[in-house]
Amino acid sequence: MRPTALTALAAVSLAVAAPAAVTQAASLKVVGTGSKTCRVKPGGQCVAIKAPHADLHGVRLRGANFDKADLRKADFSGADLRGATFRGAKLIGADFSSAKLKGANFGPPTRAGKRANQAQPAPSCSPKCSGANLAGANFSFADLSSATLTGADLESADLTSANLSGASLSGAGLVSTNFTFATLDDANLTNATLTSANLTYATLSNTNLSGSALNSANFTSAIFSSANLTGVYLNNTNATNAQWFNTICPNGTLTNTGC
Repeated sequence: MRPTALTALAAVSLAVAAPAAVTQAASLKVVGTGSKTCRVKPGGQCVAIKAPHADLHGVRLRGANFDKADLRKADFSGADLRGATFRGAKLIGADFSSAKLKGANFGPPTRAGKRANQAQPAPSCSPKCSGANLAGANFSFADLSSATLTGADLESADLTSANLSGASLSGAGLVSTNFTFATLDDANLTNATLTSANLTYATLSNTNLSGSALNSANFTSAIFSSANLTGVYLNNTNATNAQWFNTICPNGTLTNTGC
């Protein structure tokens, strides 16, 4: 083959390879400001980064660490966040719609220091020990099965049709949270605050709600099956057309007709 032909062929090969290189570089997006930056990828260490409004929709971030990060109004829609951690993160208004969040951890930040492994008294859930701030976040149609949301603030968050099977929401702030059509089977909502929450058409099979506040909550057409409502506050709730199967009422009695 002539040298000129070889040169032309090499040029074509480089031209074809270039877009792939650009695409690969684009997929290794860096977010954050100042000295706190992170290359987003599965298992990435993005602790304490400041990246409000970050566009991470559809990105594969399985097992990534976003503990104590500032990700207010970030777009995680459709992202793969299975097993990712957001302990103590700021996520006000973030979009997690249709994201994969199975096993994700939105609980309180971990303790550090010499006493980290010693027995500690139960936290009082002051601002220092609260979980992720997810007020107003969009989790509609998200898979949050087995997720840890202990002590998280989900006030006015949208969990429409979300899968929360086996999730931990113990002590969570769920004031005016939208659980319409949500699946809460085997979820732990002990001592959670669900004042004015909307659980229309939600399913609560083996759900533990003991000690929670459900004042003014809407249970229209919700399904309670073997749920535990021991010690729950039910003042001014709307349970129109709700279904009750083998459920424990606040006073400890078992019911199939309603509490």
